[in-house]
Amino acid sequence: MPVDIATFADWLAAAHVPENRLTSAQRHVLEAAFHFRQRCGSDYYSTRLLSHWLLHGNTGLKVAQIARLLGLSRSAASAQQGLSSKEVIQAAHHRLAGRTHGKLWPRFAGPIAQFRLQCPRASRCDLLDFIQRTFNVRVSRQALHKFLKKYGLDRASPGAAVSNPGNAALGRPTAADAASTAAPTPALPTVLVGSAAVPLPTPRPPREFFSQPPSTLAPSSCCPPPSTGSPRPGGASRTNTARCVADC
Repeated sequence: MPVDIATFADWLAAAHVPENRLTSAQRHVLEAAFHFRQRCGSDYYSTRLLSHWLLHGNTGLKVAQIARLLGLSRSAASAQQGLSSKEVIQAAHHRLAGRTHGKLWPRFAGPIAQFRLQCPRASRCDLLDFIQRTFNVRVSRQALHKFLKKYGLDRASPGAAVSNPGNAALGRPTAADAASTAAPTPALPTVLVGSAAVPLPTPRPPREFFSQPPSTLAPSSCCPPPSTGSPRPGGASRTNTARCVADC
């Protein structure tokens, strides 16, 4: 859809860019951008391509000026300034695809964690490519961020955390190293079934390992026992009618 502004001077005036302060090179670049905008329109994809070119073209224009010329916010223009061409194309592709065609299931957490361990410098776009190649699922960056945060995979390097960096730098053993060397985990016995080794089930612990059953014969209660009623009149004792004191 064409832009409503008809002339190049009006376009600059609406963005508060003084035309008399532009150099010859900046004027030629902005004239080309104005004709591109007049021909291709002001839709999301045209604006995204034009903003990426102006922000990375070393034009000498400020980010705020480019944002006003293209109708963007200052924060959005700054965020686009740090993106590569591949990330811009992928963002446009995800927007064009609309709603995601798949879902990140919990069983994907294992392969994703292995990929992040093998490629600690991989970006979010590389991780999205890995998910699409492996699971044939296309998801958005927001859905990926929530998935990584839910399963604790949003850290920069999952395997690079050290409990005590000072001891690690000095070569001292950490608590985790001491525990691993002090109590090694015994290997489970295995049995050969066909051509695959299947581990046998873990033996049941001895009876002394479990707590003793309760020794109370009946459920205890702090309440008095229920009354069985008064005795029969024939077996009841006579009531003493003698006065205990003189005033009774």
